[in-house]
Amino acid sequence: MAKLEPRSAAADAVSRPVPKQKSTAREYAEALGVALLLALLIRMFVVQAFKIPSGSMLPTLQIGDHILVNKFVYGARIEMPLTQISLGQLPGLHAPKPGDVIVFIWPKDRSKDFIKRVIAVGGQTIEVRSKQVYINGKPWDDPHATYTPPRGGAGSGENYGPYTVPTGTVFVMGDNRDQSYDSRFWGTVPLSDIKGKALIIYWSWDGPDRWVRWERIGRLVY
Repeated sequence: MAKLEPRSAAADAVSRPVPKQKSTAREYAEALGVALLLALLIRMFVVQAFKIPSGSMLPTLQIGDHILVNKFVYGARIEMPLTQISLGQLPGLHAPKPGDVIVFIWPKDRSKDFIKRVIAVGGQTIEVRSKQVYINGKPWDDPHATYTPPRGGAGSGENYGPYTVPTGTVFVMGDNRDQSYDSRFWGTVPLSDIKGKALIIYWSWDGPDRWVRWERIGRLVY
């Protein structure tokens, strides 16, 4: 009878494939991809940066201010990448309220974003008489509003309404009332077109010389 020879444990061990080490370039590429994905998700659902190009929101926002907008507070719009086409909207914490500063798609040209202050919401009746705003027949005093002689363009907007804001929309105006092209001239903004609520000024340039306005950086927008 043949004698069985003892086998070593190494002989019966299953061989495992040796993992290949990733190259440094591949690791950097993967890290960059993850970072870009996170940045895209944050921009889509959390916050988005915008630059203020005009003086319609003076003195609250100045030309050259760069702001962050809270996108989830009203429910972030889900858009097709690189377009303004809406694919739906996530649930929000609450609806826009009078006094909120919002960024929205301009109804007259959907390739442009505007920033204004909510003055009235669906179901409320707004009227402007000699520049004084009335909501449901009562004076609405906005401490942020300023008045300057109009230089032409939008018109004065000194008198408007009365007008009942349709459900599902908001009526907006610029703080620089005499220099703002807003709902007095082109109508209300659908809630579905609101991109978010202005949150904070994270950077600010002063004019063509590009002087940094340090005193404005970090200011909350309200």
